[in-house]
Amino acid sequence: MSNNGNTTLGLLLGAAAGAALGILFAPDKGSETRRRISEEANSTKDKIASSATELKNTIAENASAFKDSALNTFGNKKHTVEQHIDALITEGSYKADDVITGLEKKLADLKAKNKRLQKTS
Repeated sequence: MSNNGNTTLGLLLGAAAGAALGILFAPDKGSETRRRISEEANSTKDKIASSATELKNTIAENASAFKDSALNTFGNKKHTVEQHIDALITEGSYKADDVITGLEKKLADLKAKNKRLQKTS
């Protein structure tokens, strides 16, 4: 993008310099030469303004596309993170159930041992 703008600017400035030199060395009256230089300068100014506008529009389009791409990528990453979090929560829930089941079994064993101890005393 930057190279295209520099190339266009270089071509326009080269064309303007060539036209100005051609006019200066042409065998015309001074007033005619000044008029032609003025016309060429105005034409070159218009071309540069047009190129600058095109470059600005290209940059704006690319910036918009980049923004859309970044938002899309962010949205995908957010979705992926949410999926990982859901998977972790689910896995944690199963592990919590396993721990609770194990603790309930231990508690039942302890209650049974406690009853046996109470009967023997």
